[in-house]
Amino acid sequence: MSVKIRLRRTGANNDVCYRVVAVDSRSPREGSFLEALGWYDPKREGINFSLHADRISYWQDHGAQLSNTVASLLRRQRLSGAAQPDAAPSGATVPVDEKDVAPPPDATPPEAEQDVAASPSA
Repeated sequence: MSVKIRLRRTGANNDVCYRVVAVDSRSPREGSFLEALGWYDPKREGINFSLHADRISYWQDHGAQLSNTVASLLRRQRLSGAAQPDAAPSGATVPVDEKDVAPPPDATPPEAEQDVAASPSA
């Protein structure tokens, strides 16, 4: 199976946007795809695309070919190095260091838990 990374058209008439997808090269433009890898909105001002570069490089390592437009977008992303607008989607949890998080007020300190676990039961 020959895999291509190309644009898949979405949106309404006169309000087009695209998804960057990995597809079998024989699939039609709006057909099924293997994996969604980002989006591109040509009418949006400023940063108008987002790509998952790590997944794109994974597919390239497995023989996928980039379309000209996707190659151009990937080049723009690597040159700008800018953070993408949907890097942390709404509702997603951002990992934090445990020492930065205050324990809840009714939680027992870790030392007390160790003392309870170490004491022999009768």
